[in-house]
Amino acid sequence: MFKEALLYEKLKDGNVRCGVCQRRCLIGPNQVGFCKTRLNQDGELYTLIYGVVSAVNIDPIEKKPVYHFKPGSRCYSLGTFGCNFRCDFCQNWDISYADMSQLKSKACPESFSVDSADQDKLRRRIKGQNLKTYTPKQAVVDAGREKCQGIAFTYNEPTIWLEYTMDVARLAKKKGLYTVYVTNGYLTSEALDRIGPHLDVFRVDIKSMDDEFYQKLIRVPEMEGILAVTKRAKEKWKMHVEIVTNLIPAWNDSETNLQKTANWICENLGELTPWHITRFFPCANLQNVPPTPLETLKKAVAIGREAGLKYIYLGNVRENEFSDTFCPQCRKLLIRRNGYDVAVLGLDKKGRCSSCQSVTNVII
Repeated sequence: MFKEALLYEKLKDGNVRCGVCQRRCLIGPNQVGFCKTRLNQDGELYTLIYGVVSAVNIDPIEKKPVYHFKPGSRCYSLGTFGCNFRCDFCQNWDISYADMSQLKSKACPESFSVDSADQDKLRRRIKGQNLKTYTPKQAVVDAGREKCQGIAFTYNEPTIWLEYTMDVARLAKKKGLYTVYVTNGYLTSEALDRIGPHLDVFRVDIKSMDDEFYQKLIRVPEMEGILAVTKRAKEKWKMHVEIVTNLIPAWNDSETNLQKTANWICENLGELTPWHITRFFPCANLQNVPPTPLETLKKAVAIGREAGLKYIYLGNVRENEFSDTFCPQCRKLLIRRNGYDVAVLGLDKKGRCSSCQSVTNVII
């Protein structure tokens, strides 16, 4: 469904500049930006994906992954199509690579098509569904009916869905539901400040501290802006922040890169910030890269602990020893996780260790 964009600047000759993500695309008349979801029509910018949903699921919040906010709670999870990144290793490439500029009707999302021959999987997925717009009110009502405690915007980049996520988040907060962005962090400070009052959790990827990684594998010139926005989310908007780094062999798993990442998290977000280090598996355009060795993941844990981080978790592995939460002071088991089976064992109602009363940065 077409809806006028919230953040853009009108320029000469009918051009506009989008202000949602850090690409700040200059978009000519009847053209779309990099994400293929924002169209300049007659000198005004419109989102093509307001209410267009690619996936709706009821997930444990730990699946985001978020381990220190409302552990064990149910999270109503929504995603759309498109992305402002083009990660060669994207696990959800079939929805993130979508070209929504092929949407044929303002009122009928199921009518769009994809021209690119290498997106047969996406074409089949769209053809097999009767896609409809999903109003913010419907989303919040359904979340409540399914006894979910929160709503997460996930599966693809929520920044490009700003207008819709804001409307959903406003209603969610009125109904007492928490809200989560699972994001690549490449939104502008203006976009963050729009969604900030309505967002509880900022689960952000720091994929590497190396600009070359972002340039070669993601098509982004630099990553410094991601760090600035992440810090702003915590300091200005008091969001709960958790970090994910997907370790890709020979790309971002060097000791230097891991040290830089761990040090930045500790120094800018605090030693109690959870760092999720996840195992890479071949996907999208990196089919030739092997899965991350377990030894590399354990090395990353050791580096993070040496930097001072108290909570480091491994993802996409079966090693339960790296999924439980322990008190950093007395080492009492606080939260036991067996897959998505979660048991809160050693925390009081304020999220402190019930044995030594240490602050844990867990929100119950």
